[in-house]
Amino acid sequence: MMAGNELNPENLSGPQKAAIFFLTMGEKFANPFFEELDEKSIKKIGKHMSEISNVPSNALNAVMNDFLESFENNNNLVVSGKDFLERVVTKNLDEETAREVFKVIGNQTGDTPFSDLAFMPADGLSKLIMGEHPQTIALILSYLPERKAAEILNILPDNLKPDVAFRVANVGQVQDEFVKELDQAIKSNLSTAKVTKRKFDGVQSLANILNEVDGKTEEMVLSHIEEQDNDLADKIRQKMFIFEDLLEVEDKSFRSILQNVDNQQLAQALKTSSEELKEKIFRNLSERASEMLKEDIEVMGPVRLAEVEDAQQSILKAAKKLEAEGKIILAGKGNDDVFV
Repeated sequence: MMAGNELNPENLSGPQKAAIFFLTMGEKFANPFFEELDEKSIKKIGKHMSEISNVPSNALNAVMNDFLESFENNNNLVVSGKDFLERVVTKNLDEETAREVFKVIGNQTGDTPFSDLAFMPADGLSKLIMGEHPQTIALILSYLPERKAAEILNILPDNLKPDVAFRVANVGQVQDEFVKELDQAIKSNLSTAKVTKRKFDGVQSLANILNEVDGKTEEMVLSHIEEQDNDLADKIRQKMFIFEDLLEVEDKSFRSILQNVDNQQLAQALKTSSEELKEKIFRNLSERASEMLKEDIEVMGPVRLAEVEDAQQSILKAAKKLEAEGKIILAGKGNDDVFV
């Protein structure tokens, strides 16, 4: 398991940086990239993601700095890296991690006052400046991009909005020294709230991502991880498409799964399942097979929970294998294909 203190920003590999970046941005951001990456990259990045439990803020800063530099130096791109980050970061990051990223962005915007704040989520920024005097809030808003200032103004209490708006319109000339001092004070407030480490459940994050990709990509990643760490691969599988999710599988595909499952295994798996799932299984078996399964369940004695979970995982593996082979479709996989 990769410990957080081993993530030295000075010697991070490309796949490690990508893993940190995807974990930071969240599953929704990462999913489409996994669909497009080549097999070798997916295996490497997926393995690193599953091993990460926390990321020091200096490593996070290094990754975001590298991203900004490479994004902005690419002459083929006509979109601003900072604009891109403003859009995706505010949608995917929690407030603590976002603060670390925004400080990186702010450091690259030069000496513009309050540049650290320009890319912060509006709700977090409003909390930061809410306790300031209306004149101070007005001054800060006057330096922010219009869209961001408008978001902040919308969030402010109704009794404060008119006063702040009036003061923005009448800001006039302000001593540079005062603006610099206020800017430093805001930065100081950000620094005191600095997070030294960002915690991640890499296993859950990767499981969530693999739940959304196609079966071939999923199996490719898990097979690669399984070759190196079988226990880790099992942990990832256990957090993915769960046994009760089979309720959502269309009956034709469900029958294909049942044809590839041993009856004894199925009986064990049903020990902790819902009545709805049991009924779905009985309904999709022949009358004779259904009666035999019910008899097996009735005569079966106590079964260890671990054995039940193993039986359920074996059935899920069979389902995933059929999906990877293109023989069935599992629900909840983010598949937008339309069949007629």
